[in-house]
Amino acid sequence: MNNQPLGGNELARFSGLQTFMRLPAQEGPEGLDVSILGIPMDIGTSWRSGTRFGPKQIREQSAMIRPYNLQTGAAPFDSLNVGDIGDVPINTFSLEKSLSIITNYYDELLKFQTIPVALGGDHSLTLPILRSVAKKHGPVALVHVDAHADVNEHMFEEQETHGTVFRRGYEDGCLQADKVFQIGLRGTGYGADDFTEAADWGFHQHLAPDLWHKSLTPLAFEIRSKIGDAPVYISYDIDSLDPAFAPGTGTPEIGGLTSMQAMELIRGMRGLNIVGCDLVEVSPPYDTSGNTALTAANLVYEMLCVLPGVSYR
Repeated sequence: MNNQPLGGNELARFSGLQTFMRLPAQEGPEGLDVSILGIPMDIGTSWRSGTRFGPKQIREQSAMIRPYNLQTGAAPFDSLNVGDIGDVPINTFSLEKSLSIITNYYDELLKFQTIPVALGGDHSLTLPILRSVAKKHGPVALVHVDAHADVNEHMFEEQETHGTVFRRGYEDGCLQADKVFQIGLRGTGYGADDFTEAADWGFHQHLAPDLWHKSLTPLAFEIRSKIGDAPVYISYDIDSLDPAFAPGTGTPEIGGLTSMQAMELIRGMRGLNIVGCDLVEVSPPYDTSGNTALTAANLVYEMLCVLPGVSYR
């Protein structure tokens, strides 16, 4: 019998432990097909802090989500055993130590046959995850949804921050460059080559203005056809959405994706060999309504619905 989210008729949704979707809390990944974990960190961010509170509020807002996806027919808890294994014990005073802690944590986690789904936390956490994932699976394909390419050479002379993640991931051999898709890029920059350098590495980049007023289902089909059966990691930065949909984030940029486009894109990932994913950069202090975390929780649920092995009714 797989773990099931606690139903609203069993215990009021504003009650109980704040695990993701009120799933059982577990001390480790033993017996889990999917391990949900928090990485409450914001010491890698360069603008607005607060993402250390992201995992807690995403879990809180997930309490309303029910197990069956009426729109797609996905029933992830019918076929996958999913549990919330708590938070990575990062060092809140040291980014360098925290990144090392995350890699070591994932090294142990991935000794089990489980798909990790991380709740962030600022985007710097994705780099140590990719390093660990690549040890197990080799270089991976990447679906990276974000307002920013995060391919800076350095920030304040630091090589590992939330803005350098995918340059370091590329340099470290964690990525299959011709199977990297960056979606939703926009905003201002320091020069004309802010995005184009990564394109020269082989990254496929889709700027937000090119996606305005369009369905992202065709783009998802293109991504699936180009990635094929390669192991793929999904990294979803909530600032890919327009601030009208997700104001509670560290580096907001106007002119972003809609929440409907986000759902289309994630649903289009069904059939990919997904080996891990994350949802990052939710900063609750900048959205007192909780809507950003609510949106994030639903997008994490949509990711659960497209993982390998999910059954459909």
